[in-house]
Amino acid sequence: MIRVWRITAADSERDQRRAAAALRGLGLHHGDRVALILPNSPALLAVILGALRTGVVPVLLHPGLLPAERSVLLDDADPQLVVDDEAGLTALLDRPHNHGAWPELSDVPLARPMHYTSGTSGRPKGVWSGVLDEADARALFDDEAGIWRFTPDDTTLICSPLYHSAAVRFSATTLLSGGSVVLVERFDANTVGQAMAEHGPTAAFMVPAHLQRLFALASQPALDSFRLVVHAGAPCPEPLKRRAIEAFPAGSVWEFYGSTEGQFTVCPPQDWLAHPGTVGQARPQRSLEIDADGQVWCRAPAFARFSYWRDPHKTASAWNADGTAFTVGDVGRLDDAGFLYLDGRRDDLVISGGVNVYPAEVEQAIAALPGVAEVAVFGVPDERWGQRVCAAVVIDPAASPVVTADDVRLHARSTLATYKCPKDVYVVGPDDLPRTITGKVRRTAVAQRLGLG
Repeated sequence: MIRVWRITAADSERDQRRAAAALRGLGLHHGDRVALILPNSPALLAVILGALRTGVVPVLLHPGLLPAERSVLLDDADPQLVVDDEAGLTALLDRPHNHGAWPELSDVPLARPMHYTSGTSGRPKGVWSGVLDEADARALFDDEAGIWRFTPDDTTLICSPLYHSAAVRFSATTLLSGGSVVLVERFDANTVGQAMAEHGPTAAFMVPAHLQRLFALASQPALDSFRLVVHAGAPCPEPLKRRAIEAFPAGSVWEFYGSTEGQFTVCPPQDWLAHPGTVGQARPQRSLEIDADGQVWCRAPAFARFSYWRDPHKTASAWNADGTAFTVGDVGRLDDAGFLYLDGRRDDLVISGGVNVYPAEVEQAIAALPGVAEVAVFGVPDERWGQRVCAAVVIDPAASPVVTADDVRLHARSTLATYKCPKDVYVVGPDDLPRTITGKVRRTAVAQRLGLG
């Protein structure tokens, strides 16, 4: 049974205060980190927001990570506290408090959670915004609230995991505007359809794979309660976008383009219909530029700046010389009216079900299997997930016993979280992999070389 909760602003405020008091009682203060490795729940959301409103930074990790994967990130984040099971979360909220001395909560979050992202090296990087002063914290909150305009009358459906940065932003903005959140433990199309029927949400954040699976239901849920449905997290195929615009109430289907590092654009439906394929124009207080290599750069306000945790070299490579514009390596183009079109995601990135999978990390894990001479991990289109993780493997013929595709799958499952494991493994020869002039495998061309589109 997949759990669904309706969380009111008042109930969440009470639990946020309890969480903040517990963290303070355990000695956590401004800039300290608490690692949270848990599935969705009202308690998790309360701890995230209670921490943020007192300047404690939650480090949000995927609960499906294997112990070895988790330990790498925890060693890097160096949190003062780790909470990784439901009993520990409950104990945190039930910790005895002096109710007459609740910690003071800011009206808005004083930081962004730290999420981990990666790059061509495969080494995860924590995206760190630090603790903001009151003025910048208010500007950051208003930046989001001004676009989506949540009110106490709103009920926002959240069916993405809370380790997804957008799920936290939409939950926080709704609750701190006085509205309610309907939180789904994990996405299941039937469960989400039932939640729509029972709770009549007015807003939702989804990734395109969620929309695809909702529309595949034999009995379509009622959608007329929505004033706002926002999608992001992966490219949305044009037929799916048009179906969503037709199925949901007029004017309700919006899109944004962003990353863990920061937000670039916003796109109301009328703009997309006038400029099909665009991901919108620059968000307020931002501007977009395209460099000579086609990379998209976003000039961001002070409250939206970030660094990579304890990695000044990576930070410097993401920002321009004066530290006012950043890139995450995506490639695109701008038309004369400033509408952005993405020509491709980063070569190293596969987005499956709205979750980023970094091929370099998966390749490193598979390459550790004796008998694997070379591996290239890539994505192919998938109706259910948006993209499917695949691996092309070159086998060492001298290995004994000779490694098979099934061996690769089993090894991946023993060393990687399920969502990172290749769904399909292709055994190929070294000449079957497309390469640059220097011999580097071109991941983005592997699917085409293998006849997979």
